[in-house]
Amino acid sequence: MATLDSLSEGQIAAVRAIPAHDLAKPNAIEARRPVSIFLDPEHFRREQERVFRRYPVVATLSRMLPEPGSVLLQEGYGVPVLLTRGDDGVVHAFLNACQHKGSKLVEHCEPFRAKRLVCPYHAWSYELDGRVAKVPREDTFRNLATSERRLASLPCKEAGGFVWVWLDREAEASSDALTDELIADLEALRIPSAHVYGRKTFTLTANWKLVLEPFLEAYHVRRLHAQSIGSLYADVPTVTHRLGPHIRQISGKANFTPAMLDAAGENIHKTVTHAYQVFPSTVVVTSPYYTSILIIMPRAVDRTVVEYSMITPSAPDNEKAADLYARSHELILKVFGTEDFRAAELCHAGLSSGALKEVVYCGLEETIPMYYEHLESLL
Repeated sequence: MATLDSLSEGQIAAVRAIPAHDLAKPNAIEARRPVSIFLDPEHFRREQERVFRRYPVVATLSRMLPEPGSVLLQEGYGVPVLLTRGDDGVVHAFLNACQHKGSKLVEHCEPFRAKRLVCPYHAWSYELDGRVAKVPREDTFRNLATSERRLASLPCKEAGGFVWVWLDREAEASSDALTDELIADLEALRIPSAHVYGRKTFTLTANWKLVLEPFLEAYHVRRLHAQSIGSLYADVPTVTHRLGPHIRQISGKANFTPAMLDAAGENIHKTVTHAYQVFPSTVVVTSPYYTSILIIMPRAVDRTVVEYSMITPSAPDNEKAADLYARSHELILKVFGTEDFRAAELCHAGLSSGALKEVVYCGLEETIPMYYEHLESLL
């Protein structure tokens, strides 16, 4: 259970800045974006080239590689990223291709454990740090320097409970984007030590930004989610901060007053919701008993893969906890799958009709243009 005192300094300051709901008034703003940013293949190509191939992206949760010998294939971004945790506990990222003839080494995306990676074609095998372990009938190769046949590596870093990967092999792997404040916040949310309760992958017929937008605004919550979670929230702006390229939004639940924060030992997430946009396209949202992680991965201008994970402080160890987590998982999959994701697909279909040239945003959506300002500065 997270209490106010267990949060990071930045989180505590933000929580203390939430006004009572009867005093929180959204601004009226004028903000627009052309429809082409969602539909234009050339715009999508520039995003891929200048953002997703240059900056670190979240590949998975650290907990998906829980111990030495763990292996996981992540293909959601369109790049076959093979993740391993070596005997020394260090995480490595490689392209999923044997250095003999390029065959896939791993053919599925479910995590597993292995001592070595073995090619299914000619049985070349590799250590989990990428070194060649064995080449069958090596005597029949002339001048084969196995030391030069290591798996093709990608820069990667483990921080804040995530494994971050640079999808371009030639990228300068600067960690400047992984700000100390963001990592402190993620650690305060106990993401590195959390239990991965459930996972599900969604493939959506929508531009990735339309999938991301609902997690940057409160305008839709009481309307789109009217039959599920809408009544838990109020039509008020969030307390929003930039953490380098990332965005932190904090809001009080319905009928919030600052006095609620001073209940000793209270689970802070019963009173306050944290929502992070981890640049470029990962979302972290807290709930009282679990945290939602959404890795949003663009595949085409009109196709997006979302890997959803529900994480909990620990595995359920009693019947009450098991029932709570099961019901929570069922609810959140419904909220995201049949409400947020459905809305993204409906928007993409409508924008594709040519019915409008630009979209507009209101004061309860002002974090969306804030996000686009940074994204556009990179394009």
